[in-house]
Amino acid sequence: MIRLARVLVSTVSTLALAAPALAQTALPQASDSYFVSAQEQLAALVAQQPNTGKARNVILFVGDGMSIPTITAARIFEGQERGVDGESNSLSFETLLPYVALSKTYTRDSQVADSAPTATAMTTGVKSLNGTIGVSQLAVLDDCSTLAASSVKSIFEIAEEAGLATGVVSTARITHATPAATYAHTVERDWENDMGLAKGEKSTGCTDIATQLVDWSFGDGFEVILGGGRSNFMTAETADPEYPEKTGARKDGHDLIGEWQAKYNDGAYVWNQEQFDAVDTATTKHLFGLFEGSHMQYEADRAKDAAGEPSLAEMTVKSIEMLSQNKDGFVLMVEAGRIDHAHHAGNAARALMDTVALSEAVKAAYDAVNPEETLIVVTADHSHVFSIAGYPVRGNPILGLAGDNADDGKPYTTLGYLNGPGAAVYEGEAPVAPEGSDADTALTIRADLTNVDTTDVDFLQQALIPMGSESHAGDDVAIFAQGPWAHLFHGVVEQNIIYHVMAKAIGLGGAK
Repeated sequence: MIRLARVLVSTVSTLALAAPALAQTALPQASDSYFVSAQEQLAALVAQQPNTGKARNVILFVGDGMSIPTITAARIFEGQERGVDGESNSLSFETLLPYVALSKTYTRDSQVADSAPTATAMTTGVKSLNGTIGVSQLAVLDDCSTLAASSVKSIFEIAEEAGLATGVVSTARITHATPAATYAHTVERDWENDMGLAKGEKSTGCTDIATQLVDWSFGDGFEVILGGGRSNFMTAETADPEYPEKTGARKDGHDLIGEWQAKYNDGAYVWNQEQFDAVDTATTKHLFGLFEGSHMQYEADRAKDAAGEPSLAEMTVKSIEMLSQNKDGFVLMVEAGRIDHAHHAGNAARALMDTVALSEAVKAAYDAVNPEETLIVVTADHSHVFSIAGYPVRGNPILGLAGDNADDGKPYTTLGYLNGPGAAVYEGEAPVAPEGSDADTALTIRADLTNVDTTDVDFLQQALIPMGSESHAGDDVAIFAQGPWAHLFHGVVEQNIIYHVMAKAIGLGGAK
């Protein structure tokens, strides 16, 4: 045995002596800029050391519908807007968050998910059914009798019970699927106010989502709630403060904003930028902000809002300032909800601008916390049928034409959708009748974009299949992470593992 060991040591030593000689060979590409840059990136990768300490804080950023092509296009867009090379540009979370994985987004009952069960997977650790929030696979859609047996706890509920601070921020309605997954339990995601619930459903244990938020009984409740959806908390007799011609959506007579204010005499309710800016985070213990009757403005339109709305980054920083008062730490969700809505509209420009706004929020959060004690996760709930195609030259405007024509002789944009509103249908006779068909077969004739400004913020990219609303897609989405136990995000993982890594990092929720 000793002799064998000596032989092995001798062999290894010989190889070790030979290795430097091989490494001395000069490579012709050694001075190439791409080669040098890759060597620097390799050195940074080698230097990475996993952080296995206990997280004090967890921040989950969700870019709703932020597919991988959305990230790529937004990266290029953001760089081009700043006048730098877009293709080699990086969004903040691509550089600040070193660990990356792919997330499988299918649900218990569907290849292509909606936001309700995917958000539930991330906040509770289980996969469930499309259309349901805060319940397990035991639930039955629209069947309130299955709610009690299928309800599951979110990491926010667990954190409140453990004495941590919690917050939820969204540019969508705060009762919408993704933010609702932090607190709600329902077999129908559309029951955002009492008008969606019939009397029979109420009698069998179902409660509308807005009511669940105000009645949320875990710990001392959310320290921060910021988003849209004001109408779901206001009665039908109450005029909206920003749009006096509109009223609330509730028919049950419950003024939920007033009920929240009565519940938290140490809190502040705000609905515009001025009020938001005036909040003293050192003395305010609970903050409730509802900045629109429905969803908040797209980032592209926010500056035109008469009452003023805070940016996603501003809401994120304000939330961290408040939540950081808790010495035991906090759990925070921040959703860029309108990426999804812009994609559904077939409007790439607004989707990219809201993705850039998410990038700015991630950078602001990273700067506002101690990254060594904060697990930051950036991901999406699902994808969209959004693509980057053709052969545009380097530096071509990402919202522009791809640079060549299709077989119909017309130009096309680099960005496009498989389906959606951009598939305008013009019927006409087939220029060449397919074999075996009638000569007057009606075809979809694609619009000519030769003299169209495709970079305009209101332009809808063309789509193949005509649909009033572009659909989600079933491909994997990315997970970016940094901080304690972020290194567990690698490879291709189930979406519900996100909860389990967050729980392990912060030491809650049955983590092993």
